[in-house]
Amino acid sequence: MMLGITRLTRSGRLREATAAIQRALGRHPPAPVPPAVEAMAESDVIDVEARFVVDDEVLAPEAVDAPEAVNAPEAPEAVEVEVSEPAAPARGAGEFTSGSFENAAGMRPYRLFVPGSPAAAPRPLVVMLHGCKQNPDDFAAGTRMNELAQAQDVVVLYPGQVARVNQLGCWNWFKQQDQQRGQGEPSLIADMTRHIIDTQGIDPARVYIAGLSAGGAMSAVMAATYPELYAAVGIHSGLPHAAAHNLATALAAMRHGPAARRGAAAPADRVPVPTIVFHGDLDTTVHPDNGEEVIAQARWGSAARADDSNGSGMTVEQARTDGGHAYTRTLHRDGEGRCDAEHWLVHGCGHAWSGGSTQGSYTDPLGPDASAQMLRFFLEHPRPRGG
Repeated sequence: MMLGITRLTRSGRLREATAAIQRALGRHPPAPVPPAVEAMAESDVIDVEARFVVDDEVLAPEAVDAPEAVNAPEAPEAVEVEVSEPAAPARGAGEFTSGSFENAAGMRPYRLFVPGSPAAAPRPLVVMLHGCKQNPDDFAAGTRMNELAQAQDVVVLYPGQVARVNQLGCWNWFKQQDQQRGQGEPSLIADMTRHIIDTQGIDPARVYIAGLSAGGAMSAVMAATYPELYAAVGIHSGLPHAAAHNLATALAAMRHGPAARRGAAAPADRVPVPTIVFHGDLDTTVHPDNGEEVIAQARWGSAARADDSNGSGMTVEQARTDGGHAYTRTLHRDGEGRCDAEHWLVHGCGHAWSGGSTQGSYTDPLGPDASAQMLRFFLEHPRPRGG
């Protein structure tokens, strides 16, 4: 843990280092137990393997099938770390407010971040869907999306799930009524998005959606069912649209990857949406093969998908973060040479938001920054005017 704190301090991430030291000294309650269990309905619970990364330590929660034990590294020599107190929020740092929205499908709370600087033009909007046993505040803290949004003048919406609908706070991505346009949670999230567009002066050509785990799976649902609303989608440790239709198929897709559908014909009315995927190759909660299928599904209907057969439309890059995880980044391009999909496979990362902050749950600060890369990808993909 001291090695992790030292790396955070050297990289200037003092607030996260402070939080890690306080947890180690017992000044803060322990971080929330990660969602080793995916709730598939209010009365249906699936136990799955999970890993939670705090600095350099991998913690395995109790589960039906416990993950393999991880050998602890040898204790490093004592290191003195001087960490300053977190700075007070800067003037004009933005507002983070609470609200709720209701339509025929029900009501959901939300948190909304609006940058503090005056808007010179209609702003982009990013919708962020949290994972199981998370909430909007936890997800905002872990992803640090508000900090990035403040710097780039972006509004961020965090819809929240409620216990009466799913007792572990999971979005119901696996239910057929929650996988279709105009029904269930997709209709609620879409209408909430439209409400924020109308009330916050959002540029409708720059509206995006992203999520983690169950939130990532629901983001895939939203891109498939409302492609005219979201210009691009980010899916972290999630599953493709309609990967499951009941409890048994959900568990199978999570543990073993999706059923082989890559050769299936795309639905005639499917509209491709630019997609960026992050997934850890040590994820034992949602199998990494799901990330591959998300990319394949996102490119259904793409005129350039055939280019991938000979590699002409695909570029593979390999690199490593400074003092952290290695990763493989695969870029797919359409017939005009534009990147329409990116797949980041983070080596050594489990079921956690890559590059996230330890102030939130389900984060791995040693990976490439998924938040920064998703926001970069989003802003590179505005919807064509009139499209």
